[in-house]
Amino acid sequence: MRALFFLRHYNDIDHVTPIVYQWIESGHQCDVVLIGSAQFRRDFRVKYLSQLQGVRVAHMNELFSWMDYWKWRLQMLMLTRNVRRIKVIGRLAEKLAERIDEKKRDPLWRHTAGFLLDRCFGSESKGVVAFDWVERNSVICIEWVEVVIAMAKERGLGTVSLPHGDSPHASQLIRRGERRAEPDATFSAATIFDKVVVPNELCAVRFRPFMTKSQLAVLGSPRYCEAWLNVLSGLMPPSPLTRSNSKLKIVMFLRKANFTTFWEEVGEVVHMLAGFPDVELIIKPHTRSGWKQSLTKDSSIKKLPNVTVAGDGAHSVHLMNWADVIIDLATSVVFEAVRTKKPVLAADYLIAARSAVAYYMPETELKCRDDVYEKINSFLANGFDSFYVEEHRQRFLKEMLDYPDANVLPRYVSLLERLAS
Repeated sequence: MRALFFLRHYNDIDHVTPIVYQWIESGHQCDVVLIGSAQFRRDFRVKYLSQLQGVRVAHMNELFSWMDYWKWRLQMLMLTRNVRRIKVIGRLAEKLAERIDEKKRDPLWRHTAGFLLDRCFGSESKGVVAFDWVERNSVICIEWVEVVIAMAKERGLGTVSLPHGDSPHASQLIRRGERRAEPDATFSAATIFDKVVVPNELCAVRFRPFMTKSQLAVLGSPRYCEAWLNVLSGLMPPSPLTRSNSKLKIVMFLRKANFTTFWEEVGEVVHMLAGFPDVELIIKPHTRSGWKQSLTKDSSIKKLPNVTVAGDGAHSVHLMNWADVIIDLATSVVFEAVRTKKPVLAADYLIAARSAVAYYMPETELKCRDDVYEKINSFLANGFDSFYVEEHRQRFLKEMLDYPDANVLPRYVSLLERLAS
């Protein structure tokens, strides 16, 4: 069977690569088309997929003429929210979108979509087309996705939206400007797919108001299932980090800039940690939009001798392997640490959200500055063993990552096979 997978950026690569791997392991073939920045061609997981027999990997700029590619890219930019937010450029994009309306955009959308479907499936009417979740700040506008999906359905192909994340939040009002707890219409766009697949119930609740029960499947986490983590450990490039003699190594993972964060207090916590002579701290900004965060520009933090801001070359797995303890502002990257029993401190008092880690494992939660001080003192004095309440950790693994059981990747392949046939 054949499948066409579209990948935009790191999140897609994180969550969809394991599914592509298992699809090939099951004897099938596929095309992987990169539709975001061309830099992701160099990602170690994309390189790994390129080496698998039965996989063709290409970026959009490799498949189309220079003219067609840039016409496609410019139409994308006219419609994406991030561009619309930039004052002068945003107004220009709106004016262009009015002048080049949906009817005028459609021929280019259909041309590019048709070429990609022909290249992957030919005249076959069996196969599946997979995007990741449809979300608010996508670098790929929903209008083009709708055309691709509609044309795929016309050919008799199955269509699916695969996981884009594992929902590090157990609450809803988490971003600046969010003040009403009601269904987020952003997720209604997912109804264009035959199936929407999510890893856990915290993710599922976003989509349930907009679709039938049969349209939504909860299948566990492809990114954090044990089978894929075992494969991933053999693919990681060498770590740029070295172990020093510091007694306690801490990594702090930050969220994207659009999530409400109490930055003044984050800075206080960083200075507090730096005050412990046996502590070494690395701060990891979010991969996307980390440059917008005030903390990484704070000159007083840059001067601290035992504090470092990680660059893009340090993967989250490298940082977690280096760390003894992780302080988390509600990111899913720490889920791997929970699986391996490495202590995660959920700094919920620094953010607007209730994190999934703190919700399932209350022993991880930091509720005030005193908690931070006492936890670090305890780690320095007593070490890191027996941090979790094992019953809580097992419930987290069961409901968030291994739902309904640990046989995650074959479950995804079975669903894709049903859609493809």
